[in-house]
Amino acid sequence: MNYYKKYTPYLFLLPAGAVLIVFFFIPFFQTFALSFFDYSSSLYNPDFCNFDNYIKLFKEPVFYKVMLNTFLYLVIAVPFLVTFPLFLAILINQKIRGITLYKILLYLPVIVSIVVAAIAFKWLYASQGVLNYILSLLNIKPAGWLVDTNWALFSVAIVTIWKGIGYYMMIYLASLMSVPQELYEACDIDGANFITKHLTVTVPHIMPTIALVSTISTISAMKVFAEIYVMTKGGPLNSTKTIVYYIYERAFENLDLGYASALAVVLLVIVMLLSLINVLCFERNKYSE
Repeated sequence: MNYYKKYTPYLFLLPAGAVLIVFFFIPFFQTFALSFFDYSSSLYNPDFCNFDNYIKLFKEPVFYKVMLNTFLYLVIAVPFLVTFPLFLAILINQKIRGITLYKILLYLPVIVSIVVAAIAFKWLYASQGVLNYILSLLNIKPAGWLVDTNWALFSVAIVTIWKGIGYYMMIYLASLMSVPQELYEACDIDGANFITKHLTVTVPHIMPTIALVSTISTISAMKVFAEIYVMTKGGPLNSTKTIVYYIYERAFENLDLGYASALAVVLLVIVMLLSLINVLCFERNKYSE
């Protein structure tokens, strides 16, 4: 009987392990293998090119432009997606009338398809769209939201932020249920104000959840594609071209599968490093024990 108990946990892990092998490990190793081949001469009989795709990648200025855009996108979106949903979750967690309605309204953007959301925002950002109409009423010069290199990346990032707020708010709400109410009552007795109470009680208790949200939002920002594809196609002048869109462009428009595979491998390494940094920064005390 003890023999079966010893291996029971591994049996429960088998389905998840099988899914990881089929949908992650096998595609990853195939992609890694493809990155060592040159498909420029033939798609069906590629030439082995060793590390040429990686050398070419790091020599091209477009790659550095794409990586800069990706990290700028991350800097714009992630801090907002980590902090603002937490603030909303704390407000929604209060005992106020109509709380269910507020939750539904804030979660609605998550349900909307990202393609539909991108098309709707593209209409808002149009030269004769709602936003520029409001600016004209205020006697402010209309902005080229998606055609100006200074505004395009920020405008697309707003769609990602709008779409993700409700999702991360729900994650925080679930975590807030684990915070002992006695600690809040103690803060009230001590005369702590609203901000101090949540900085000293809420944030330390849900730090693992903050780490989770930070990691998920970072990965999502690094992999943004649909918004770019629908709204700007990487323009104007490559100002919104991120690494995932660049991979798509090289693989499916230029049919340069080897180079695109090398880009995908580099993206995976960067995402893994950023995820590790996030976990270590937010939960360093846990791992130092």
